[in-house]
Amino acid sequence: MTEQTNAGITRDDALALLREHLKNERLIAHCMASEAIMRALAPRFDQDPEIWGIAGLLHDLDYEITGEDSASHGDVSAKLLEPKGVSPEIVNAIRKHNAEGLGLERSTIFEHALTCAETITGLIVATALVYPDKKIASVKTKSVTKRMKTPHFARAVSRERIMECEKIGIPLNEFTSISLEAMSEIALELGL
Repeated sequence: MTEQTNAGITRDDALALLREHLKNERLIAHCMASEAIMRALAPRFDQDPEIWGIAGLLHDLDYEITGEDSASHGDVSAKLLEPKGVSPEIVNAIRKHNAEGLGLERSTIFEHALTCAETITGLIVATALVYPDKKIASVKTKSVTKRMKTPHFARAVSRERIMECEKIGIPLNEFTSISLEAMSEIALELGL
């Protein structure tokens, strides 16, 4: 068992909670990819990778409950996490990754980072899946940024949300590179 940090929950407990609420393995993989990117971003801002990682891991905790209902997605997660003593900083970031649907505004680096990190995972996975081997290791930064400019490719992926990386001072190419590297490190767990 890992030691509890300022996150208010251990990574092991967070993963168990995620698996309790999500049964779709692709959605769990998306959450793990988001966690990896958030852990990679945290040191850049002198933040705790454990806190940022847990936010990435739990950001879609309520997705199988709320589905496409943007008026409650993130809010239900917050209501599940608050009684468990999860850090308010994590809970707020999770809530605000769906700020548009909840009528909120993202205002912190943490909130913007979670939003762009969880969103780019979809573009990276879609890019990997067009390669013959369907492996993240084959994907290059240039391939992802090129597809970013093709609106019909992975059309459900919000380019605007990915571009929030610039609001936290990371240019798109660099953000894509960080994200690719982070996801490559857990490629086996992601099945890519």
